[in-house]
Amino acid sequence: MSTIERGGKVAALVSGGVDSSVSLALLKNAGYDVRAFYLKIWLQNDLSFLGECPWEDDLRDVRAVCELLAVPLQVVSFQKEYWSSVVSYVLEETRAGRTPNPDMLCNARVKFGAFWNFIESKQFQWIGTGHYAQTKLVRGKTKLLVSPDLVKDQTYFLSQLSPTQISRALFPIGKYEKSEVRKLAREFSLPNAERKDSQGICFLGKIRFDEFLKHSLGVKRGDLIEYETGKKVGEHEGFWYFTVGQRKGIKLSGGPWFVVSKDIKKNIVFISNAWRGAQGSRDSFVARAVKWVSGSPPRKRRMEVKIRHGALRIPCRIRAEGASVWTVTLPHKEAGVAPGQFAVFYDGNECLGGGRIETEELSSE
Repeated sequence: MSTIERGGKVAALVSGGVDSSVSLALLKNAGYDVRAFYLKIWLQNDLSFLGECPWEDDLRDVRAVCELLAVPLQVVSFQKEYWSSVVSYVLEETRAGRTPNPDMLCNARVKFGAFWNFIESKQFQWIGTGHYAQTKLVRGKTKLLVSPDLVKDQTYFLSQLSPTQISRALFPIGKYEKSEVRKLAREFSLPNAERKDSQGICFLGKIRFDEFLKHSLGVKRGDLIEYETGKKVGEHEGFWYFTVGQRKGIKLSGGPWFVVSKDIKKNIVFISNAWRGAQGSRDSFVARAVKWVSGSPPRKRRMEVKIRHGALRIPCRIRAEGASVWTVTLPHKEAGVAPGQFAVFYDGNECLGGGRIETEELSSE
């Protein structure tokens, strides 16, 4: 029996988008006792001068969908919790020269963390979301499985959930392709059925991330250095605007240019226009603070890893180095292994967990 058939009282998180709206409709049609919740996490009060925050448009669509489906809606302000759990981490990691992933922490610390604490006293058994992922109960443990839509699959962003958190999760659209979800939205006559998918970081809306960083961290001019020659080829406004593997935004002739590494003490960004070869690539790294969805490390030491969100998985071997610290070895050198991003491990269709990437560049801190 799949999780969508279990029944019970569900707190459904809705954003105004098609995915969460179809999830809400599927939960209602499956006979759950459903309540919809919209988490208001926009930072528009502090950042409105940077650009438009469309949370009012989102909330309008949420209300229209809930009215159509006759599902009660509650709007909850989680700005304080989001800032302390996610945004402060993003700024701390960026300032340290790493590339943080706010969606990872939003799921583990807010949606299935602080939000669960908020609803727990109200007798909810489940949290329903519009993630492209699946769960399966096997011998009393809940496994996290990939979506058949490997492009939309979001298990990467759910890999930091604890066993208890994943056991509370319902992902109604997880077994569908995106095209099927669109079709369901039209069949349900949802008012937002043709709405485009949102892009960017959830707490910023249409505000550009580099503008947010400039507001929060300021400007600190430094040198762009060619990796192979050590020659200065340009200047930048701060190492925190760059991530290893980045290609866009390096406005120099003679490219394309890629970010190879950063020296955060000297505020230097090393770039190369030949980096798609061996230069700057690596075939091993350390993953720290690794969390396993099952609660304990798998017996296997050969599996696959994602070093960023996307469909690409790379064969790897892992070796324990201590509590929650693992060395990851790849069969060949890969470009864009970025400190601060997450390595997420897979065994077939199962997402096993993951941890934060570190490389030797961090020794310069």
